Amino acid sequence: MVSKTIIFYIILFSVNIKGQDYDSNSPPAPPPAENDCNGIFLSYVFISRTKELPHVKNATAQAWAFKATATVLNAGIYELKNWKMFIGFQNRELLVSATNAVLVSGDDFPAPVGNGTYLAGYPQTDLKTSIDTAGDFTQIQAEIELTGTQFGIRSPGYPMPKTIKLVNDGYKCPSAIRKSTTMHVCCVKDPKIKVKNFTTKYFPRQNGDLLISYDILQAYPSNYQAQVTIQNVNPLGRLDQWNLTWEWMRGEFIYSMRGAYTRRKDYSDCVYGAAAQYYQDLDFSKVMNCEKKPIIADLPPDRAQDKDVGMLPFCCRNGSIMPSIMNETNSKSVFQLQVYKLPPDLNRTALYPPERWKIVGILNPEYKCGQALRVDETQFSDPTGLQATVTAIASWQIVCNITKPKHRANRCCVSYSAYYNESAIPCNTCACGCDSSAKCSQNAPGLFVPPETLLVPFANRRNKTLYWAKLKHYHVPKQLPCGDNCGVSINWHIDSNYKTGWTARITIFNWGEINFVDWFVGIQFNKTGSGFAQAFSFNGTLLRNMNDTVFLEGLPGLNYLLAEADGQKPGQPRVPGKQQSVLRFNKKLKGIDILTGDGFPTRLLFNGEECALPTRLLAADGRKWCANSRVITVITLITFLLMLKDLQ
Repeated sequence: MVSKTIIFYIILFSVNIKGQDYDSNSPPAPPPAENDCNGIFLSYVFISRTKELPHVKNATAQAWAFKATATVLNAGIYELKNWKMFIGFQNRELLVSATNAVLVSGDDFPAPVGNGTYLAGYPQTDLKTSIDTAGDFTQIQAEIELTGTQFGIRSPGYPMPKTIKLVNDGYKCPSAIRKSTTMHVCCVKDPKIKVKNFTTKYFPRQNGDLLISYDILQAYPSNYQAQVTIQNVNPLGRLDQWNLTWEWMRGEFIYSMRGAYTRRKDYSDCVYGAAAQYYQDLDFSKVMNCEKKPIIADLPPDRAQDKDVGMLPFCCRNGSIMPSIMNETNSKSVFQLQVYKLPPDLNRTALYPPERWKIVGILNPEYKCGQALRVDETQFSDPTGLQATVTAIASWQIVCNITKPKHRANRCCVSYSAYYNESAIPCNTCACGCDSSAKCSQNAPGLFVPPETLLVPFANRRNKTLYWAKLKHYHVPKQLPCGDNCGVSINWHIDSNYKTGWTARITIFNWGEINFVDWFVGIQFNKTGSGFAQAFSFNGTLLRNMNDTVFLEGLPGLNYLLAEADGQKPGQPRVPGKQQSVLRFNKKLKGIDILTGDGFPTRLLFNGEECALPTRLLAADGRKWCANSRVITVITLITFLLMLKDLQ
């Protein structure tokens, strides 16, 4: 009988133990790519896509629902503050959601991102280092789950973006490495860029056209008091009757406000939502607003001394924020709000600002706002009057910049006329947009008209325009061009031209239903702006640090641009509100030729809104007369006296 010991050894030596076979010919698996990165490691992983309805035969028109994951990992030795990532989408993508991030553009979801998009971290804006956190991935990495819609690419193709990169200052990224459904890149510090030694604890404050500060003044476990300051920095920027909106990201709601109010006072979202489940004893009838995206407006002046909702400096001006060149005090607005929070943010230090900020005015420039950046705490003067400063608990800055209006999306326009041509060029066709159902040509250029035609509404110009075209032998298309559809139009008329200077007349028309108080106009030229000398019935200033912009505003008594009104008799055309002045320029530079177009502006703004300029210039029709300076002075004086007579 074989002993048990012999059987054990036979079994032991017959077993092929591969666990320690170090002589195997198969190579070991390569380490993850992030292990070789000494910087910021970015990755994009395409997960899946599903064909959406409707199913179409044209592959380029077929919509697909896709899922992907983007990751930002701090694999370096420097903390990354306010990370920003670019994803170069290229298949007409429509981004529906993104976790742990917001769009830098401030757009709402769903957002078209077919030309690429920038993402910023929220609520985790900073990524610490592995050294400082003992490798805690929750502090050194941000993972963004992306869902959206994309078009084209036949199955089984993988619709990947062109590239991914980090866009924080001081970093450079090589071309991303792509492998079927994955893409990654390691971005490192650029040695050519000198790193600034910031003295601030958080990200340094940025410059912009409009700066918004969100400051926490008081903090409690379940709620906090915040102050919002809106500061106009651009000399040509402005807001009238502003409306501010943002999006609460963590279920917050506004309990009360001072210095402003929400356009809608509604607490139903709280009663039927998570807020009522937690705050069971709270009287929600006293809550101001529970909307995820509240719309906030400034209070009227008669509420400035109201003890309940007013009594704040820089509040209650009906939403007017002026350029500092006009009124330093009125260049900012301030309001306060009491905000209630929801779990899991029930402690004093769990403070998060709202995101996706937007602010608009009546006829003002369009502002594009970025995400809220954590900055050093704002300091205020002691409200009791003592020579002391009060520091906020936490502060965030939102930077908004003016954007150029899109084609046919302006809200004001310019027409041209001149002493050397009997015709005037009207505002561009559909300069401020057109209704698709309009029975007129939206592409035909506006017909030349006699200058007096610009004084009446477009609907009353037809007969005179056709008569003028017949008289001057102008071509008339079968379908007449549409009007400009602008609430404000400005006529720029070249009045005279002489050896050492020239004059122009500017007329502002208000075709809308709203009066404009303390209006202003900014005018820029190619090379004649620096010669501005005088405005005869407006207050004119030359802003040399703003590309020699001529800044015009009304004098006392002329600072109102009234709305359009009915004619004096029934059946007469409506009469627009009007302001007018003559401007005098010197010819400081050589080579100025007024007859070839040097006297027409290259950019004109009304209350900060950039107006659409004509695409054509007036040609001289033979009346090229040249006057001396004495004649021009007499003509200008007579014009000024006639204007004063009209005002009396």
